[in-house]
Amino acid sequence: MATQVPPPGSVIVADWHRCKESKEYFNKILRKKKRKNFGLLESPVMPPHLTVDTVHYKVFISGKSGVGKSALAARLAGLNIPIMHHETTDVLIVSDVVQGIETTVVYWPVKLRESGRVLFFRLQFWDCGENALRRFDHLLPSCKEQVDAVLFLFSFTDRTSFDDLSNQIVKWNESSYGCVVKVVIGTKFDLFMHCDVAQRDVRKFQERWRIPVLRTGGDIADGLGDVAPILNCLVESLWQQDCTAAGGGCQHTQQETATLF
Repeated sequence: MATQVPPPGSVIVADWHRCKESKEYFNKILRKKKRKNFGLLESPVMPPHLTVDTVHYKVFISGKSGVGKSALAARLAGLNIPIMHHETTDVLIVSDVVQGIETTVVYWPVKLRESGRVLFFRLQFWDCGENALRRFDHLLPSCKEQVDAVLFLFSFTDRTSFDDLSNQIVKWNESSYGCVVKVVIGTKFDLFMHCDVAQRDVRKFQERWRIPVLRTGGDIADGLGDVAPILNCLVESLWQQDCTAAGGGCQHTQQETATLF
C-alpha cells in the first residue's frame, strides 16, 4: 500500500536550504562548501545549545543495470559521480559495501511547515546490482527488510527501463512489506538528443500510478540546489507516511532525540 504523496511544500518549508536561518544546520553537512561524506556510524555535530531530532529511514534504489543507481546515490550524497558505468558488486569505493550491497548515508535537515520544528533526516540508500540480485537470492530480501521507501529509476535514454517500471511497482504492491513510499526518478534527462522516453509517456504514467516522477542528469551546478527537489520530495513523503501511521503523532520507530555534541 502506498501513502498519498503530499503536495510539494505542504509538509516542509520548500527551498529552506536557501534561507539564512538554515545555514547553521546545512553547514554541519558541508566541509569547505562541499558535502561531507558520512559513514554508517557518523552524524552531523551540532553545537550544545541546539537539540536536534534525527529520524532514520532506509531507502532502496531499484532499476535495471546501467540506469544510474550508484550515480544517483553518489549525487544525493554529494560524492564524485562515477564517469564509467560498472555493475554494483562487492568492490566499490564510494560508500560502504557488504556482500554486494552498496549503502550510502545522506543527512538532510528540514523545517516542518506547521510546527517550525527542525529535523535531521538520515537516509540510508541501499543499492544492489541487477546481476547480483539474480545470482544471490538472499540479497533482495535483505534490501527490502524494514525498508521505508523505494526509488524506481529509469533512464530517459533507455526505453526498456521505463517500460519495466510497471512490473517493478506491481511486485512491490503485491509484497507484504507494509506501507512504503514510492518515487520514480528519470536519469540522464540532460541527454535530450538521445531521449527514448517522451514527456507524454511520463504524464500518462503519473496519471495511472499517482507516483511522483522526478528528473535528474548532467553535472552538478549547485550542490544543494541540485539534490534538494529529490530529497525534499522523499523526506516529505516519508514524514507524511509516519504522520498517517501514527495518527498524527509523527513518531518514527527509529527516531533518536538527542543533543549532538
